[in-house]
Amino acid sequence: MSIEEPRVLLRRLDPDLPAPRYARDGDAGADLATTADVTIDPGERVLVGTGIAIALPEGWAAFVHPRSGLAARSGITIVNAPGTVDAGYRGEIKVCLLNTDRHAPVILRRGDLVAQLVFQRVGRARFDEVTELPSSQRGEGGHGSTGGVSGWSHEASAPTK
Repeated sequence: MSIEEPRVLLRRLDPDLPAPRYARDGDAGADLATTADVTIDPGERVLVGTGIAIALPEGWAAFVHPRSGLAARSGITIVNAPGTVDAGYRGEIKVCLLNTDRHAPVILRRGDLVAQLVFQRVGRARFDEVTELPSSQRGEGGHGSTGGVSGWSHEASAPTK
């Protein structure tokens, strides 16, 4: 099975920072670094630059995700995770970081890895307005409508042969 790789044009706005890179073979996200030293107080959010701009091919988008290690170690997440980079955007990719720790500020240094960029194919929809939607098994059941694991029957969770 071959994996399609989009050709992404990269403009380094800060040539002293590393270009996005995948840390290991098989990683889904390419790491992004911050352009500045920043202290994020408890509950505070800060917009940081990454020093890069990209051009994506039509039909692709990039999504800015939090780094799990940074979240686990210091409580840093991304406010609008995942942030969406549309194919037509040409400005600097910036990340809105949030310190979820209630007591300790987080200090980031220029060059620290703060997010990861994941590329996905995306489709556009045509909206056809109707007066009623077709029925489905789920219907209008929203948040929490599927219950929890305690509501699963043993037969429903057993693997099929």
